[in-house]
Amino acid sequence: MRFGLQLVKDPMKYISLFLLFAFALLATPSLAQDPANVKAEAEAYYQDRISREYLDRIYIPKDIADAFIQLNDLIDDESKKKFLSVDENEAARKLHFSLGRWMMRNWGFYEGSRLSHYLRNLGISYPDDMARFIILTYHRNLRKQPLDVKPLIEGFIQKREEDFKSRIEKGEIIHEEKRKRNSVNPEKQ
Repeated sequence: MRFGLQLVKDPMKYISLFLLFAFALLATPSLAQDPANVKAEAEAYYQDRISREYLDRIYIPKDIADAFIQLNDLIDDESKKKFLSVDENEAARKLHFSLGRWMMRNWGFYEGSRLSHYLRNLGISYPDDMARFIILTYHRNLRKQPLDVKPLIEGFIQKREEDFKSRIEKGEIIHEEKRKRNSVNPEKQ
């Protein structure tokens, strides 16, 4: 038995395949869209999502208090005891890839939801920070401690600013150009 490429002896098959492909390509609407139109569609999509009580048949809490009510319904008493047996930062670290990811996905932190919009208005804009914020404040709520929301939010904002500055400082210049100036009349530049 021989293995290898077999050539088709009928060139009309190649021509008809090429013509079919060309027709499909030409019949497809232009993939390039007006950026203003794309932005308007994205904004309309976001506004629709943040106005909905349910997304994909999952109830979306309207604020942090409503999120606590939903978490109380979702989490059994034994799990709450384990959750409270560690300090809040350890709990947030351990639950980030389980409960945190569940919240990000199901409560619409990436594409927008009324809860993510609420958290954005508080100053938290990253989905990971949103999940961590809810886990930390839920832990405090169960322990009947003050939520201290303002310092927590300021900490998230400061951390993101420091991360941004660090990335800028560590950044590598890929290409640099120098512009030649007109020595006769530099004001025209």
